[in-house]
This record gives sequence, structure tokens and C-alpha cells, in this order.
Amino acid sequence: MNPLKGIALKLCSVVTFITMASLIKASAEHVPAGQAVFFRSVFALPVILAWLVMRGDLRTGLKAASPMGHFWRGFVGTAAMGLGFAGLGLLPLPEVTAIGYAAPLLTVILAAMFLGEQVRVFRLAAVALGMFGVLIILGPRLSAFSGDTVEKTAALGAMLVLTGALCAALAQIYIRKLVATEQTSAIVFYFSVTSAFLSLLTLPFGWVIPSGQEAVLLIMAGLLGGLGQIFLTSAYRFAPASVVAPFDYASMLFAILIGMFFFNEIPDARTIGGAALIILAGVIIILREHRLGIERGRARRGMTPQG
Repeated sequence: MNPLKGIALKLCSVVTFITMASLIKASAEHVPAGQAVFFRSVFALPVILAWLVMRGDLRTGLKAASPMGHFWRGFVGTAAMGLGFAGLGLLPLPEVTAIGYAAPLLTVILAAMFLGEQVRVFRLAAVALGMFGVLIILGPRLSAFSGDTVEKTAALGAMLVLTGALCAALAQIYIRKLVATEQTSAIVFYFSVTSAFLSLLTLPFGWVIPSGQEAVLLIMAGLLGGLGQIFLTSAYRFAPASVVAPFDYASMLFAILIGMFFFNEIPDARTIGGAALIILAGVIIILREHRLGIERGRARRGMTPQG
């Protein structure tokens, strides 16, 4: 274990993914979300394959014991990506980032429903706090469905991103099932393959010929997506999840900076306040899981947990 290296890799993944999102957003006015998913998935594959070759995992890393498990993980993951990309074209980057933080909160609920995980009052209270933060952000957006066209468009964007967060939470449930039989490298690789093929189903809905600049942005987004996945996977090899996971929320800072300097987007107090509550709830859950993990380890060793 090397916690500092794990944290550094996690921060690299956060910066890489938020930069990827900004590139998608820069092309979203002209390029449909499904087409953006295709570029993101296809151009991530060479990076992932190169990583597998460097690790010596190419042969074993591509074995799939549960092909349908990979498909369903890819299906909901592709939906999450497409909905998020569509939302980027309709909402400010910081707001999309903040609403996306609902995914780990929803994962807690779905894990209790579908995996039988025990969720105690403490975690439920933290989830409720986080969802209250989501409502703070969404409230004015949803009430705008009766407003003018601009307001309705923003409201639609908010719903797309929230639905994408739900799909991302479902993807996490499938991943928790897959890790019992599949290697992480296989999960990463087959997600990109599945999402690339599924994105082709959106061809009849209006793909466009991107300009030279848009093509460069989309290709870069794909390469960064693959690189970000490698950083993320590697981070968990050097440090426990409870150490590196809270650094996910650093993406809000980068989203605000990128939004201000490149898209002239300044988040309002509602977005900042709601995001703060969501981040607080997420950190509480992570720290609680870390404490329970320590206590379970002590119990297995025949020790009495303290506190």
C-alpha cells in the first residue's frame, strides 16, 4: 500500500474525467450525445488495451466468465453516460457535476434493495441529507417546466442528469456482482466495447459530420476517458477505497474553475449549497464504512470493537 500514490492517482483521474466532460460539453451544441458516447468508448479502447499489454494482463484480463453480466453493466453504464452527456449540453458544468454526486447515494439504496446489504439508520440519514441537497439544486429547475423555452430546456437537462445518476448507481450494482467472478481489467474493457456497440443504435436519431475541431475534441475525450479509467483503477491498488474515494468531490472545484474560465458559467448559491450537502453526506458514508470495516476486521480477529 502507498496511500499518497493512491491519492495522487485518484486526483489525476478526477482531473482527467472532468476535462473529458468539458470536451464533450464543448461539442454538445452540434454533436448528439449518442455520437459522443461512441467517440468516448471507441477511442478509450486503444488506451485500455495498451495498459493491459503493459501490465501483462492482455490474455487473462479479457476473459469473461459472465458475458451477460458484462452486457447489462454496459447497458446501464452506457445509458448513464449518454444521459450525462446530453445534460452537459443543457446545463452548466458545475451543476451537472453536483447532480451526478447523487449516484453513490442512490447506490446505497439500490444495494439494500437488490444485493441485500444491510443499511442502518445512520447511513439512511446520510443518504437523506444528500438527497435533500439534490432537491435544493433540482427544485427551481423542476418548477421551471411551466416557464419559457430556456427554463424548460434546463429542467429537461436536470432530469436527464438525475436519471443518468440513477443508471450509474445501477451500474455500480452490476459491478459489485461482477467482481466476484471477473477481473477489473475485463470489466473496464468490456464496458468500452459494449458502450461502443450500443451507441451505434443512436445512428438513426441524427448523427452529424463533426467539424475538424469537434472531431479533435471528441477523440481527445475518448483518450482521456480511457486514461482516467486507468488512473482510477490504479488508485485503488495503492490505497483503500475509504482513503481515496472522498477525493472524488474535488471534481466540483475543477468543474467550477473550468466552467468559469471556458464556458462563462458561475454557479449560484443554490448549486454550491446543494453540492456541499451532497458532498458532506458522501463523506459521512465513506467514513462510516471505513469504521465498520475496521470493526469487522477486529471482530474476525476475536477483538472487541472500541467506541
